[in-house]
Amino acid sequence: MVLKLNVKRLNRLSWLLAAIIGLIFYVIYFNNGPRTSLYPYTLLSFLAIALIGHVDVSVMVFLGRSFSIKSRLFTLYRVLVTYPVSILVYLLLWPLCAYLAHYQKEIWSINLFLAFVASGILMNSMVLIMHDSVLLYEHRLQADLEVEKLRASNAEAKNLLLKQQIQPHFLFNALNTLKALYHKNPLSADDYIVHMASFLRTAISKQYTNLSTLNQELEFLNSYLEMQRIRFGQALQCTIEIDEHDKEHFFLPSLSLQPLLENALKHNNFTPSSPLIVHIKKVGDWLVISNNLQKKWVNISSTNSGLANLAERYQLYSGDEILIKNDGGVFSVSIKLLKNEDSHN
Repeated sequence: MVLKLNVKRLNRLSWLLAAIIGLIFYVIYFNNGPRTSLYPYTLLSFLAIALIGHVDVSVMVFLGRSFSIKSRLFTLYRVLVTYPVSILVYLLLWPLCAYLAHYQKEIWSINLFLAFVASGILMNSMVLIMHDSVLLYEHRLQADLEVEKLRASNAEAKNLLLKQQIQPHFLFNALNTLKALYHKNPLSADDYIVHMASFLRTAISKQYTNLSTLNQELEFLNSYLEMQRIRFGQALQCTIEIDEHDKEHFFLPSLSLQPLLENALKHNNFTPSSPLIVHIKKVGDWLVISNNLQKKWVNISSTNSGLANLAERYQLYSGDEILIKNDGGVFSVSIKLLKNEDSHN
């Protein structure tokens, strides 16, 4: 991770620090020094801190072109350059202070010389500490951002992998069904191919899409449903009770509904005289998909492309759980619908 300098924030901090030090100097000098030199000395203090701050920023920008901000060489060269410059700034203030003091002899004493050198060191240390706090803050923000990006990328990759598990399973069943239909009813097989093409086209277009409108999901489900109606006829019945307005104003993770219908077909016995009845309706903010239970006596192997797949994808994307109920007569899955502001599209 490359840490970048926020030059504007560093310069603003330099001006702020200069204003604070200048104000402190003003208050102290106001109570202890001659009023004639109050404003000039305050202005000089303000400009000195501001200049030291901007010098440090300029040095960091220059060194940042050759060294990593977190490297030891960057820190070493920064210290070696900024401290002498800060001392020089305060030594240049010395004659100005002497001028404002009307060239009083005591202004040129060794003690005052050392005081100005110490002031340069002290002020530069304060500037370095304040600027380092900004760098640390920026580093933390950038680190948090990188972590969030990694989490999002991981979730995207996992979500894509889970969606990719759906298609091979579907294709295996669809091609077997198509083969059987061409032997029994070629016209029905032709219709089946049309719906299968529509289904696959939508599935491919949704491969890298996290969310779809409820209407898009229902249209995708309808392609799959028509294929199964050709296959099973009156043995499969499905009703959808959703207002047209809600279809465009709510969202679901892409490829959510088809695996639920496939799951119901896979685990239940059904005939024209004892059909599988599927209801899809909106209840509050939830979409409820239910079917009557006519479970197969033979254990069916699972490929994790149905209910478990959807539960994991939904948890990855929204952080919510799907609700599963089984009262022995009816099996239902409830998915909380996402609103427009939650869509992240």
